[in-house]
Amino acid sequence: QVQLTESGGGSVQAGDSLILSCAASGRISIAMGWFRQAPGKEREFVASISWIAGSAYYSESVKGRFTISRDKAQNTLYLQMSSLKPDDTGVYYCATRRVVASVADIQVAANYDSWGQGTQVTVSS
Repeated sequence: QVQLTESGGGSVQAGDSLILSCAASGRISIAMGWFRQAPGKEREFVASISWIAGSAYYSESVKGRFTISRDKAQNTLYLQMSSLKPDDTGVYYCATRRVVASVADIQVAANYDSWGQGTQVTVSS
């Protein structure tokens, strides 16, 4: 039932930084995450954060470069991206996540139920 709207995407050079936002219109109770999808590639997990405690989990490919955060009062999710690489190019989607039993399950798209339309991020070398 949650409606999500991503924003902040754009075209940048390698090494640049970018901040994505995801505004939610409904109640968020468990967690949210970011996925991305490059042309011809499968949807890839990027990061997730529990809504109340703010515990974050990242894919190995972005760890140390990206930071996921949320503003509970504003019902908004963020993704701070630094040291961007051409491989980071793709459409970035935010989504709400259901309760999972393991860390591995955090990375599974099927465990997310509400998705935004996505915002394009293009990184040129």
